[in-house]
Amino acid sequence: MVSFWDYLRKDRTGFDTGSQYKITLTKAQPQHALTGPAATTGYLYVNLHWTTRTAESAGVGGGSALRRLFSPSILRPMEPDSHSRPQLNVDLDLACMYELADGTRGVVQPLGKYFGDLQKPPYVKLSGDDVYGAPSGETMYINLEKKDQFRRLLIFVYIYDDTPAFDRTHATVTIVPQTGPRLEIKLDERAAAARSCAVVLIENTGDGQLTVRREVRYVHGFQSDLDRLYGFGMQWQRGYKADTPQG
Repeated sequence: MVSFWDYLRKDRTGFDTGSQYKITLTKAQPQHALTGPAATTGYLYVNLHWTTRTAESAGVGGGSALRRLFSPSILRPMEPDSHSRPQLNVDLDLACMYELADGTRGVVQPLGKYFGDLQKPPYVKLSGDDVYGAPSGETMYINLEKKDQFRRLLIFVYIYDDTPAFDRTHATVTIVPQTGPRLEIKLDERAAAARSCAVVLIENTGDGQLTVRREVRYVHGFQSDLDRLYGFGMQWQRGYKADTPQG
């Protein structure tokens, strides 16, 4: 499977990937429709990339306050161990809650190793789990040839164990269809206490197109809190990346 960045570089060899221009979804312009070949051809690429802010710019004094706010659990914020620490490691995870046309609901995420599948339900696959923001980030693939099987897809990002909050990262989600512009959503609202963020909602409007709508809604809780916010109605349990599944 081609990587996200290799996919973007294909335009140099003559493929139309839409990567030569982009649309930034904002509060003022939150929605974009995928129509024609853009909605029905190949894969939709969803990439999460982030860089960490330095300890000085992030404000290392906030770690103890976060620790008091969130009691110890499997997902707890990190309290920096030194004021001289130059860089804060951040583990953001890209994930997707899905609802299919037949009512099937579930999640694709690194936690629990629910990486999905492109050739059978949910027709969504996560490429892997990037722990510290590598140049390629994390990439999710959505099989657009199965578009009619989708009712809605909620792309979200959450913070895993022993990491600081969103206000200590510069994160961007990029969505790239086969044709047409790529879509960019910046997670630039400094929600210091948030642990999860609903980024975009992709819906099948039933008229041959998919709509991509910017959400960027931060919550202080985790997947179950996002679920309640959007009404997926799934049952959740605690889990670890290397051990017990969640979802």
